[in-house]
Amino acid sequence: MIYTVTFNPSIDYVINVENFRPGAVNRVVSENKYPGGKGINVSRVLNNLGIKNKALGFIGGFTGQFIKNSLESEGVDTDFIELNGDTRINVKLKSNDETEINGSGPNVDEENLNKLFEKINSLNSEDFLVLAGNVQNSLPRNIYSIIQEKCLDKKIKIVVDTTGEALTSTLRYRPFLIKPNNHELGEIFNVEISTREEIIHYAQKLRELGADNVVISMAGEGALLICKEGIYHASAPKGTVKNSVGAGDSLIAGFIARYSQTSDVIESLKWGATAGSATAFSMDLCKKEDVENLLPQVNISKL
Repeated sequence: MIYTVTFNPSIDYVINVENFRPGAVNRVVSENKYPGGKGINVSRVLNNLGIKNKALGFIGGFTGQFIKNSLESEGVDTDFIELNGDTRINVKLKSNDETEINGSGPNVDEENLNKLFEKINSLNSEDFLVLAGNVQNSLPRNIYSIIQEKCLDKKIKIVVDTTGEALTSTLRYRPFLIKPNNHELGEIFNVEISTREEIIHYAQKLRELGADNVVISMAGEGALLICKEGIYHASAPKGTVKNSVGAGDSLIAGFIARYSQTSDVIESLKWGATAGSATAFSMDLCKKEDVENLLPQVNISKL
């Protein structure tokens, strides 16, 4: 079974406004509400690809109930822990420019954190655990590495998708997969990265530090996989980018969806890269038919 953890989910309230004017009354042309958060995005895409999974994490109030109901109406299993306070709302304003206003979310106390640990304690070596996104300020920055340490003896395949110290602190526990993009990779090592050779060099350093598989997403340049089998490049299919939100989460979902079926990291890279592009070419997260239609365009080459 695949489990995802989202510490600080959200309702993503996406509104379109023509010629937005600050300080004036603006009329919304269209609006949509989505259950948001990186782990939740992974769960939704896995579900769209026909892969059973369970979404874990923390929700609260009427906004949290919206997320739970939305996911379950799509067919995603959930096992959230309920908090005092309301799950946050993130406003994504699309106009001439794109503006985001993100809420902070409720605090997670020690009692509720221990409830999550109890759920994770039931996992075993057949399971995947996806730890994705940023966490509330009330929690330690290394919470993902704390969870990994608790899972060491269980040999759970852990996927980590976050940035900076929160990511690097997990490497000594040998995560199964990490997925920084090329910009985040440069931030980790405090360098400017401008070539594929530099990306490969620093991605290999992440492997040396402990990650089993490192995928670097590069938007229109495709994606790179650095693993024990070698270095592989997935080309990017052609299409019109409509929405970049969730593309990286879709890459992770596509990768682990295929790996859970085949244990083939090369084929998993192809599915991951295709799913990421399929979401970028959609207004919401990709569907299975979107991925299958694009698969023939994605070529894998060994570097």
